[in-house]
Amino acid sequence: MQQGPEHITLITPDAPIAIPTHGGRAKCLQRLVRLDLPVPRTVALSFDAVRWIADGEVPDMASLLDPFGDMALLCVRPSSEDPDWGGPGAVLNIGMNDASYVDLSDRIGKPAAARLYLRFVQSYAVHVARADPDMFDTLDEDPVKAVGQALSAYEDEVEEEFPQDAKVQLLGVLRSMARAWQGTTARLLRQAKGAPADAGLGLVVQEMALGLGEGECGSGVMQLVDSVTGDRRCTGRYLSQSQGREALKAANEALYLQKDPRGPSLEELAPEAFARLKQCTKLMREKLREEMQAEFTIENGEVYLLDGVRVARNARAAVAIAVSLAEDGIIPREEALMRIEPRALNELLHRQIDPEVKRDVLAKGIAASPGAATGKIVFSAEEAQAADSRGEAAILVRRETSPEDIRGMHAAAGVLTERGGITSHAAVIGRGIGTPCVVGASAITFHIKQKRLTFPDGRSLKSGDQITIDGTSGEVLAGEPRLLEAARDEAFKTLMSWADDVRDIEVRANADTQADAELALTFKAQGIGLCRTEHMFVEPSRLVAMREMIFADTSEDRASALEVLLPMQRADFIDLFRIMSGMPVCIRLFDPPLHEYLPADREGIRELADALDLPVADVTERVESLGEYNPMLGMRGVRLGIAVPEIYEMQARAIFEATVAASKEGDPVVPEIMIPLVSAMREVELVRQNVDNVADAVRRETGRNFTYRLGVMVETPRAALRAAEIAPLVSFLSFGTNDLTQMTYGLSRDDAGRFMSHYVQQGVYPEDPFHVLDVDGVGELLEIGARRGREVAPDLTLSICGEHGGNPESIAFCRTAGFDYVSCSPFRVPVARLAAAQLAVKDKIG
Repeated sequence: MQQGPEHITLITPDAPIAIPTHGGRAKCLQRLVRLDLPVPRTVALSFDAVRWIADGEVPDMASLLDPFGDMALLCVRPSSEDPDWGGPGAVLNIGMNDASYVDLSDRIGKPAAARLYLRFVQSYAVHVARADPDMFDTLDEDPVKAVGQALSAYEDEVEEEFPQDAKVQLLGVLRSMARAWQGTTARLLRQAKGAPADAGLGLVVQEMALGLGEGECGSGVMQLVDSVTGDRRCTGRYLSQSQGREALKAANEALYLQKDPRGPSLEELAPEAFARLKQCTKLMREKLREEMQAEFTIENGEVYLLDGVRVARNARAAVAIAVSLAEDGIIPREEALMRIEPRALNELLHRQIDPEVKRDVLAKGIAASPGAATGKIVFSAEEAQAADSRGEAAILVRRETSPEDIRGMHAAAGVLTERGGITSHAAVIGRGIGTPCVVGASAITFHIKQKRLTFPDGRSLKSGDQITIDGTSGEVLAGEPRLLEAARDEAFKTLMSWADDVRDIEVRANADTQADAELALTFKAQGIGLCRTEHMFVEPSRLVAMREMIFADTSEDRASALEVLLPMQRADFIDLFRIMSGMPVCIRLFDPPLHEYLPADREGIRELADALDLPVADVTERVESLGEYNPMLGMRGVRLGIAVPEIYEMQARAIFEATVAASKEGDPVVPEIMIPLVSAMREVELVRQNVDNVADAVRRETGRNFTYRLGVMVETPRAALRAAEIAPLVSFLSFGTNDLTQMTYGLSRDDAGRFMSHYVQQGVYPEDPFHVLDVDGVGELLEIGARRGREVAPDLTLSICGEHGGNPESIAFCRTAGFDYVSCSPFRVPVARLAAAQLAVKDKIG
């Protein structure tokens, strides 16, 4: 059975060619034809035609070959809908046989004709006849002798003569490529790149421009932009007497394109051909509205364009290209914004492993904080700080991190933990301070006491050995691969300014320290949406006072211990208010359980007993008494603030005294105070009364008036459901989606990483709910809380301040739900800004 000619289309300017039916390569070639560029005659086979060929049907070979005439040599290339989905390799010189060998020998010389014939015989044998490529290992270096040897080897291996009929050759190639696309391995590979299971493949059959022969002949590729930096410069290579992409494989023999001090160039060898090529590539950029790589052949000085493909690029180059196209008026700014995947900005904001280097992967965990870091293995925060003081990079390795490790995390180049998930302590802090982090690496055996790691393949590394972690992919690598530096260049700044011009939701940063706040400003955050005050108590000088407060037996003794912390807290808040210069600063009152500030080992307990002048037995008893079976659901947050009100009273006083001090120097400060872990209206009433009392006292003592905004961090399902009762008491509701997800699912955010990948793979959850907001379950709670809150308080400010705030899909949900802002780690602020801008552009264009 033969197919009809409607699925075999000669590519002309008005031919019915479309990407969904014929693929991207076929459509691009048609666009080049429309530009009157020198494209060899080409025929396109549709997706349906290729499916039929794979099933054994025979295309209309007359319709296919008629456009090319007799004795033409042909090339077949794949044409998938998306070039990233790949496809079978091109096959060149189809139609080469004994007769054409004789004819070409007269035209271009016997050695050149022999190379063409030899290349086709080898390619046909391997890809069509499925012969062993090793049978060609002993061919003579002389191509004329090698042709005869190759034909004999083919006949011996395949047990039939090499086909001489061009129709038979072409049909064999088409069937081979069609069936290769449908093979299991090819299907799995392209599905891994996001292709649908039934993705189609088109094929293009093109007349060969030989690239071999008399005069200047050869092949190469040209582009007008650097794929790594995005800088405007002519790059590519050219190789005389070659075909296809041989110039890229023969780097030592290939010529540069433009004049180059490193070696000879095409511009010097064939200036007219070079000028024509550059003109064609520029025209492709302008008319196709994209930076294109031209694959070309020169035949006796004449230029032919065989293909045009979108220039490969990393994130830095992608931003530079999009901005350059917009600034040159080729695309509008809105389109430039839409061309950049928001998450790709992580590559610009952090160091990355060079994609060209080979990776020696030791293990894989959860990619918790993007970027790559190389350093010596250390097993404690103290060792990380010591390494940093010596100017040495260190990778801090812990089973899991705690507040006591924060100083070490700041000092380390990267963090690796055995336990934890995407919202674990190490992950959240790592993202906040921009430190690469891999968590949940449970495939590694952590020998903390022996200071040694054992990896799945049996390799073992000890303290001081060098490793690299990739927080973007979750991989742990041996050694020190080459890293690419972060690139927050002018193109990045320009793109982000365009994003800010169109987005309609605010983006704040989660920032706990002066350094965090300064970083937030660098990334153009519109304020601080979450300041976690518990991180301010881990410095040694503060930790002692904190522990004294914990061990105090009376309210007076607790207040006395907190008096030591008051000036420190006040100074912290003054710094934040000064840095943010009148922008909003939302301060969360103390949240974690008190036991997190107490030692857990015997040595630490003994040191604490010395510091407090208490017996070890008494200290041990108090530490044990503060232990909880489930501390994440125990006495923390507002519960602690009500049970030990002195803590919140000290913090409120520090905030208000800092407000007065900072307001004297600049714009009036209106602090936002957030109560964590609320679940009942009465909790808000109690805390609000205490905070109001402190505010009144500070106003009387200072003689200065000020205002503040009180709000609630909605982290429990009950707070969302009872928002109508809570909203009249507060100015804002900020949804803490990390804990809200944890409580809604009944999942530990620190332990879920151990099995979450299995759940996602088996379709239990579409995504890790700690990584991408669950809009159906958790999202419904957000919608209920937002709706009920605003029904009784129309001016209520709504936001999210969990890690979902930097997630593009979550931002889309928040805009639809009418939220005022999102808040996320400083390094995720640019991602959120761009994602918000893209959502606004999509709404604008419908």
